[in-house]
Amino acid sequence: MTPIRINFQRLQHDIEALSAIGRDADRGIHRMAFSEGDLAGRQWFRERILEADLDFYEDGAANLHGRLDWDGQRPSVMMGSHLDTVPGGGPLDGALGVLVGLEVLRTVKESGLPLRHPLEVVNFTDEEGRFGGLFGSQAVAGQLTPAMIHAARDLDGITLTEAMAAWGLDANAALFARRPRDSIHAYLELHIEQGPVLDRGKISVGVVEAITGLFKWDVQLKGQTNHAGTTPMDMRNDTFQGLAEFAGEIERILEEHGSPHSRATIGRVELKPGAANTVPGYTSFSLDVRDTDPDTLTNLADAFRRTLSTMARRRSLMFEFEVLSELPPQRCDPALVQLLEDKARALDLKDLRLPSGAAHDAQIMASLTRTGMIFVPSLEGRSHSAAEWTNWEDIERGANLMLQAILSLATESGGELK
Repeated sequence: MTPIRINFQRLQHDIEALSAIGRDADRGIHRMAFSEGDLAGRQWFRERILEADLDFYEDGAANLHGRLDWDGQRPSVMMGSHLDTVPGGGPLDGALGVLVGLEVLRTVKESGLPLRHPLEVVNFTDEEGRFGGLFGSQAVAGQLTPAMIHAARDLDGITLTEAMAAWGLDANAALFARRPRDSIHAYLELHIEQGPVLDRGKISVGVVEAITGLFKWDVQLKGQTNHAGTTPMDMRNDTFQGLAEFAGEIERILEEHGSPHSRATIGRVELKPGAANTVPGYTSFSLDVRDTDPDTLTNLADAFRRTLSTMARRRSLMFEFEVLSELPPQRCDPALVQLLEDKARALDLKDLRLPSGAAHDAQIMASLTRTGMIFVPSLEGRSHSAAEWTNWEDIERGANLMLQAILSLATESGGELK
């Protein structure tokens, strides 16, 4: 019997049409949450849901749901990701998972197969972080509080409450988007890898076994501003030299306290007063640390804190840091991991188990229901840029793998996971 397959021409058309929305002169896509580009992308998605004769629903967090065979009684099998982008982002990060989910619903509807569980595709609001990130999935998982909603603001000082009000939405309604645990049978997300492993290995699909956790600090070093020509080197309280020493310790800390999945990045540095002839008396920098194991993350945090303290004491500097965000790692459901591997091999796809080094909505949904993820290769590992792309044949393979997994989970003839 020939397995059901998605309509790839239709999916390809959707990808091309959506990628034109929010595209700027730099060829990057600008659909940041609650921007004009985001609004246009959401309207386009709503039209596709209604065009496919699916049920449309928008919850209090402005998440957009397309539903098939919905009755409000049986737990659904949900697929999702996000349509919002980073500034100048690519066409597939997040969007591919939403569009594949939509295509799976259309394909199953056209097949006429009876469903044990309704199907849902969800576009989660502000995954990329204009107002902090993962807002929509946190709302569905019941992780938001009024204080979190009130405090959320972007880099320009615009609050989430203001941005949603401009669209006629009440940000506090996100508290009512929470779903009961028994309302979702399983959650699956397809995403580009955003890294080079699958592409370099010529591997069609990745089956994610764990999603990284992270902590992000804003670190300030305080010393003494002084003249670059008249202050002897051994009499300086130079905060940049403190940063340079700390940065040189990162690889040692990861080797001694981390794992092969550990990552640490200083991605932003600010020196003050910032003059070429002045010893900087103030330096601030970001520290982003990731791993898939919670104990390892704790050990890394302790090691980085001790190293900062030792360096600051030796150089007569003051240091302090603010925790900007913390996200616990999550393991994907073992039965779903196995299901995806089995279906990949049934489709004769070369697959690989691997961790996700980036955060995803699936990470939040794992606190609510069993969760699985499919990766497709990113050419040269590129993402968050206009150069982001995945070969069409790999997109088709990943989409058909998602379809077969959904058929197993949701249809009368698909069999039940034990």
